[in-house]
Amino acid sequence: MQKNMFRNAAVVMIIIILLFVGCLDIQQDKTKYRSTEDVIPKVKHGKMTFDVTIRTNETATTVRLWLPYPVSNDYQKIENVTINGSYNYSGIHRDADYGTMILYAEWYRPYEYPQMTFSYDVSRTEIIMKNFTEEGPLPVDVDEFLLPTNLGPTTGEVKDHADQITEGKTTILGKATAIYDYLVEHGERDPNLSFCGDGDVCELLQNLRGKCVDFSSVFVALSRSVGVPAREILGTRIAKDGDITGAYHCRAEFYLPGYGWIPVDPSDVAKLMLKENLELNDPKVMEARDYYFGAQTETYIDLSTGRDVILNPEQETGPLNYFMYPYAEVEGEPLDFISQEYLKYTVTFKES
Repeated sequence: MQKNMFRNAAVVMIIIILLFVGCLDIQQDKTKYRSTEDVIPKVKHGKMTFDVTIRTNETATTVRLWLPYPVSNDYQKIENVTINGSYNYSGIHRDADYGTMILYAEWYRPYEYPQMTFSYDVSRTEIIMKNFTEEGPLPVDVDEFLLPTNLGPTTGEVKDHADQITEGKTTILGKATAIYDYLVEHGERDPNLSFCGDGDVCELLQNLRGKCVDFSSVFVALSRSVGVPAREILGTRIAKDGDITGAYHCRAEFYLPGYGWIPVDPSDVAKLMLKENLELNDPKVMEARDYYFGAQTETYIDLSTGRDVILNPEQETGPLNYFMYPYAEVEGEPLDFISQEYLKYTVTFKES
């Protein structure tokens, strides 16, 4: 009888401890990276210009060009759009799956190199989403952000990996925080990549080394596999004046019910560590790590979102991995946007 009493008391004690630890974990999920400080977001103004030239030969009959067409949202205002060029047709279209706006142009039997200049004024506001609220049910309109993509599956080894990372986490905020921490602590920036990366998640989980698309793709796939709606936001930095052609950048977001889309950018933490040869415990790294969960600087413009993209009008060569750089086809064949041998483009920014 006495033994049973001791056994029952021990079981009750274990349950109490487990409940306490679980509540502690949930409380930590709510407070980590959280801030209720009243901060005035920074704002940046300026003019963006895209100059594109497509080098073709005299036998080319059809040349097609697609450019992301940024639109105003809660954090950016796009005005005074100007489009000039030697095209036979141009128009603004929307892709059916993600709603990305697209500037499209065609040239028929061009006598000279096809050329287009696309410019606009932009006013960009810093994003600060750190006053995390209580969660509720997910709205149905975010279901699409739980789906797999060609290079971002949500089953198999990706799901197994995510389950290990988020073990013991029961909330969306807790899971997203754990995945962000994993990427910050285990990811490494690859300075040898000449563009933003492919975002092949299964390959990256074997060697977590890459650039911004890679970090964001892993965050999105791991998040989606454990029920956290997430997406990539593709765009470009406007941190400096002059030529910013090499400033294309991808960040990620996850959806917190009752609060909205929260920005995360573990790749910029990795970039800081590489650039300044810093360790995780360096105060500058710790500050950046805290900032980039729930905030994004005013020096970034959103251009598009989505993976496995079918453009509008539809391209000849099948879905694009993502749509951030200019994309062009000559006689139905795509031109390499990385080498710029035939698809030449320059992006400039002038602050105002």
